[in-house]
Amino acid sequence: MTTEELKTIWKNEEDRAFIKGWDFSHIHGRYEEEDNLPWDYETIIRGFLKDDMKLLDYDTGGGEFLLSLRHPYENTAATEGYPPNVKLCRERLLPLGIDLRECKDASDIPFADGSFDIIINRHGNFYPPEIKRLLKPGGLFITQQVGSDNDRELVEMVLPGTGKPFPHENLREQRAAFADAGFEILQADEAFLPICFSDVGAFVWFARIIEWEFPGFSVDRCFDRLLRLQKTVERDGKIVGTTHRYLIAAKKAI
Repeated sequence: MTTEELKTIWKNEEDRAFIKGWDFSHIHGRYEEEDNLPWDYETIIRGFLKDDMKLLDYDTGGGEFLLSLRHPYENTAATEGYPPNVKLCRERLLPLGIDLRECKDASDIPFADGSFDIIINRHGNFYPPEIKRLLKPGGLFITQQVGSDNDRELVEMVLPGTGKPFPHENLREQRAAFADAGFEILQADEAFLPICFSDVGAFVWFARIIEWEFPGFSVDRCFDRLLRLQKTVERDGKIVGTTHRYLIAAKKAI
């Protein structure tokens, strides 16, 4: 395949880089992200969650995970700030009776003090003092986060020298932040696992979607480096990087 043919394929992937919710089905079978974490986020939540508890899912995305919990809708609330997902959640969550609020600022969440027994947050923003304000005494915050070292090798392959978008997102610093805010840490863990792509087009689509990790990425700008990745695929059968995740479950003091 010529370089121009490759460029045409990759630019087509670039043009198709749009998702609703958090749906990566477009590259299903073309990339693998190891999800065998040493914890199970859903199991941890279910270990605490009771039907009569008030639950908030901050930065719910498309609401997919929240709905999978099957918590009573009258005791369920959610926020989302990304406009396409806000629209999706209005269509998906509001008809069920879930209290949905549009919110982009994790330090100013539009609910009253002490509204919730449990707040959950997966791969979204959070601010410990605001979480503390929203929780009832003894309330719980459970979060699984993307760490600051996520995909760093992949970023360096196409955008060398790019800074980390969220340099303080790691277990050590965030655990300390919750302790300083007056929380008891119930569980904390961190993991680094492989992510791989079997073709450069899948990588292009991914890099355009995760634009905060790959700022300014485009096929035109990074074409020479993408050609190097093509050689890696032809030699090794895949492009390999590393994901970074951490978990914190914390309890507000009574």
